[in-house]
Amino acid sequence: MWDRKREVFTMVQYDLEGKVALVTGASHGIGFAMARALGEAGASVAFCCRTEERRDAAVAQYKECGLDVKGYVCDVTDEDQVSTMISAIENDLGGVDILVNNAAVIKRVPMHEMDAADFRKIIDTDLTSAFIVSKAVLPHMMEQRSGKIINLCSMMSEFGRETVSAYASAKGGIKMLTRNIASEYGQYNIQCNGIGPGYIATAQTAPLIERLPDGSRNPFDQFIMSKTPADRWGTPEDLMGPTLFLASSASDFVNGHILYVDGGIVVYLGRQPK
Repeated sequence: MWDRKREVFTMVQYDLEGKVALVTGASHGIGFAMARALGEAGASVAFCCRTEERRDAAVAQYKECGLDVKGYVCDVTDEDQVSTMISAIENDLGGVDILVNNAAVIKRVPMHEMDAADFRKIIDTDLTSAFIVSKAVLPHMMEQRSGKIINLCSMMSEFGRETVSAYASAKGGIKMLTRNIASEYGQYNIQCNGIGPGYIATAQTAPLIERLPDGSRNPFDQFIMSKTPADRWGTPEDLMGPTLFLASSASDFVNGHILYVDGGIVVYLGRQPK
């Protein structure tokens, strides 16, 4: 049924007051920034990580940002643990209205040297976990006929590179999981979209950006700059606005889309050598 109220756009559409958001793997870095964006927009935020130590440190860090969030210890590759966590969130905050599947790991090993066990671990963490957690929150979203799922994709959802066969396989898979959730559950007014970060400056990538002892740029840093029209690395804060858009009612007619926040890498052939 056509809703004439949707003809009028207001900034209220970005207000997440009354919504419950869950961000997996949000104890630091990109996930932390995304959870922060949702909390600053008014959502009640829950996050999960693997250890109590990380959880407690992250809760303290969120408080420094003026946010009171709920942290849970959970292995998102374990269905029973996820089910227990979702029940706890429902008791503490209410049903999950917004899910951000951010948890991921990467291991750089040439494919011919990689153990199948390590390959499966990355697939489980980066892809299967998104299936498990999405499956756990979908019944509530279906019942209320409203919900937002945001899956973390990657440049490797589109490209291949040396030593990342498992990661690229997982991120290609999560792109298609995103499209399939959108296709299957759009009828319930559930939107599932992806965010594909480019190369983001975090504690993990800092060694790749730092100048070498002779003052020259790291070769990988030079490589990334040659592929990025924006001529800089991204920051976790660059992902906050896109996250808010995809979590809000402003994106109610956006479904199955992968939004690349990459400074233009996916559309650029690369800078011509001088």
